[in-house]
Amino acid sequence: MMMGDHVKASRSSHHDEEPLSPAARFFHTPRFNVYIIAIVGCKTSLNTDVVKAGLEQTLVKHPRFSSKMVVDCNKYCKNKKWAQTKVNLEDHIIVPELDPNIDFPDRFVEDYVSNVTRTPLDLSKPLWELHLLNIKTSDAEAVGVFRIHHSMGDGASLISVLLACTRKTSDPEALPSVPVKKRAGSTFNSRGGFWWYFLAIWLFLRLIWNTMVDVFLFVATTLFLKDMKTPIKGAPGVELNVKKFVHRTVSLDDIKLVKNAMNMTVNDVVAGITQAGLSRYLNRRYSEEKRDGPVKQSNSNIPKGIRLRAVILVNLRKSAGIQVAAAIICRALSNITMAISGVVGPQEEISFYGHPIAYLAPTVYGDPTALVVHYQSYVNKMTISLSVDPSVIPDPHDLCNDIEESLKLIQHAVINKGLIKDVV
Repeated sequence: MMMGDHVKASRSSHHDEEPLSPAARFFHTPRFNVYIIAIVGCKTSLNTDVVKAGLEQTLVKHPRFSSKMVVDCNKYCKNKKWAQTKVNLEDHIIVPELDPNIDFPDRFVEDYVSNVTRTPLDLSKPLWELHLLNIKTSDAEAVGVFRIHHSMGDGASLISVLLACTRKTSDPEALPSVPVKKRAGSTFNSRGGFWWYFLAIWLFLRLIWNTMVDVFLFVATTLFLKDMKTPIKGAPGVELNVKKFVHRTVSLDDIKLVKNAMNMTVNDVVAGITQAGLSRYLNRRYSEEKRDGPVKQSNSNIPKGIRLRAVILVNLRKSAGIQVAAAIICRALSNITMAISGVVGPQEEISFYGHPIAYLAPTVYGDPTALVVHYQSYVNKMTISLSVDPSVIPDPHDLCNDIEESLKLIQHAVINKGLIKDVV
């Protein structure tokens, strides 16, 4: 090879490489090696050849889904990079042979997904795979299971990439549309005189105070402030345990009914029904623990002054000291109980390479909590996905029941009080 050719090849090689972002490196740390599981229920059986052909034209052309992670070791540190590579779909699509008449198909799918998480993805290939299960469950004719390493992107961006593989069922050439939240207009009125300026200063001071409190609580959580031991709090090392994944679909219109009646957001409602559902679940678990003890004359068996907190994970800003950051965040997460997240989905029915989708149920595993609750909207439905450590929460379906029942109780209360408004 001539010197000029060598230089060109070297430049081309570097051009196809991209350093991992701080967030991506964070998701590869030993105590936060996080994966995304996206379960897609379809209304028809899955045609493997059609899905492969579709992936060749869409997902495989995405830079992140056609790159593998490489480690460039030098004198000072190990630099992790994304390097472009040729994708062999046979290495990424798994189609097991299944008995269509298998007993308890819902339980089989749950166990199958749980077993998939027992082994890590092969770092010599792009960090994703798709399992196609042609088995009829209670809410789908077939199930697709994506497993994607979280370093490839945050939940919202990865769901957006997956949605790019779909089309509207009503218009096979059209991409799905996802609602965008409108920015609220400013209510500040300079003509309000002194009181408006006073209110602005007061709100600014409140913002500073709340920020200081949040920083203090985060530092305290990192150093010593732990959640109480409860029936849903995982022990140290919970991130290494095999997780179980279950989901439940409720009416998005019911959630919007409560939202409009209470003049709040959908996020407020799902946070409320999650809290109410957890209260019901914990009350029952504490009751079972005290069954052989003295009878407690109270409607609640939950200890007073309980500290149980949830965290919402967001992408990290660009930062040079990611390994310091990773240790701090992992320590903080280990001291809280659970995580909650949510993603807005399409407003109309979509198809996955010609296969109409019945539901979307994404979640994660590998984080240092025993419980993750994820909400995913789709058309007029909301899917509640739970990722649990079964050694801590052995009955996740009961927790799903409690969250669903809490929504029904709140909805009935709204209706009985005559607070119903138009659903939008």
